[in-house]
Amino acid sequence: MSDLPQTTAPATVKRGAEIEVLIESLAFGGEGVGRVDGLVVFVPDTLPGQKVLARVQRKKSSYAKARLLEILQPSADQVQPRCVHFDDCGGCTFQHYRYEKQLEAKSAQVSETLQHLGGLSNSPILPILPTPNLFFYRNKMEYTFGVQRWIPKAEANSGVEIADKDFALGLHVRGRYEKILSIDECHLQSEKSNAIRNFVSAWARKSKLLPYTTRDHSGFWRFLVIREGKNTDQIMVNIVTNEGGKAGIKAVDQLAAELLKRFPEVTTIVHSINRKKAQVASGQEARVLHGDGMIFENIGDLQFRISPESFFQTNTHGTELLYAKVAEFAELRGDEVLFDFYCGAGTIGIYLSQSVQKVVGIEVIPDAIRDAEQNCELNGIDNCHFICGDLKEQLESTESKLAGHGTPDVIVFDPPRAGLHPAVIERSLAFGAEKIVYVSCNPGTFARDAKMLCEGGYSLRRVQPVDMFPHTPHIELVSVFHKNPI
Repeated sequence: MSDLPQTTAPATVKRGAEIEVLIESLAFGGEGVGRVDGLVVFVPDTLPGQKVLARVQRKKSSYAKARLLEILQPSADQVQPRCVHFDDCGGCTFQHYRYEKQLEAKSAQVSETLQHLGGLSNSPILPILPTPNLFFYRNKMEYTFGVQRWIPKAEANSGVEIADKDFALGLHVRGRYEKILSIDECHLQSEKSNAIRNFVSAWARKSKLLPYTTRDHSGFWRFLVIREGKNTDQIMVNIVTNEGGKAGIKAVDQLAAELLKRFPEVTTIVHSINRKKAQVASGQEARVLHGDGMIFENIGDLQFRISPESFFQTNTHGTELLYAKVAEFAELRGDEVLFDFYCGAGTIGIYLSQSVQKVVGIEVIPDAIRDAEQNCELNGIDNCHFICGDLKEQLESTESKLAGHGTPDVIVFDPPRAGLHPAVIERSLAFGAEKIVYVSCNPGTFARDAKMLCEGGYSLRRVQPVDMFPHTPHIELVSVFHKNPI
């Protein structure tokens, strides 16, 4: 916490009470933190330096949660957000906070998390690496069609009759998942992406087909996914719909034809049909309407194939920084066996393959393994071996496919946000690898796992925060552990 003076407030903070709070810092996850009569109060949608009026929603013995009612005094570090949709959109929650302060807050959160959750009080944390691009950095955007369009206050209070209340294409409203905010501009992907989205929105709005709704699972239009190769200038447009019969097929075919007339630079167009109730931007069937159904992206001197279902790091230029740091921390000599756990489409392992004897990757998703193998073939790499299976099961099995690949000198972890299963840590420790490089998108679960790795005979040597997602609370980490001498 900072040394800002505390705000005078009621002696007792009760549920439902309105309180004034001076926000001192940002907690992990992005909530503002202040104190009232010594009690920690978390207030979402606030910034350090703001004095706010908030209503207590929940009270515990050691903290309270409150909802922002009014900003009584702005922060000296507030800036004008670039996006006109900032007040309603759930995308860039800190676009109004000076970037240098965003970096300071994220660095502090990493340090506090490692200390409080991992008990690692003297962690060797390096200065955070800023993003190469503050805006237009994403290579993938998912836009949602919806029948519950969110009406911003300015529009609602304009006195003008509101049209198209039952059609939206855009992003989810902050804190209101069921509501969709129609987007006119977005500073996350590119101006070309904006133009494509606006064209698709206008065309679909004029069609006789309605957006899909989870209320009764009717409707046709579900998602628009745009993927770009930031280093190749290739563009994929993926239109995700419900089953729509002949009318649906005809509509998407017409849309694709009109889209190509307007944007002939689009590399490929794919129509994915999602027949399931779950609102996910993928399908059980895909029709390639233009191109090869894929685009390519370059990381360093390597090329990667990206299909509609492929996982690929969302910030291309940030990924270049991230992978370079992984290679630096691994300190590879050229003769190592490297195990790449949670390898996804094999991007990290392939990136490191030219500096090791052999890479062995494990991933549970079959499509990702297929992409990894194709990426190896694309780059002429023959020292990577990929195993499809659950990592925990593979490590516990006496008949694991890992058995024929020897003992790793280096292990790379790049797990999902939930981090590592304790059994995965236990089995990995048994390998006795010289080094463990851990890439994390969640400092909380990383701190927990780092504690177990250190208790298992390793020392945390370096932690490098990387800001892959500016204007959001998300933080990426690269770290390296060295095995302690016996």
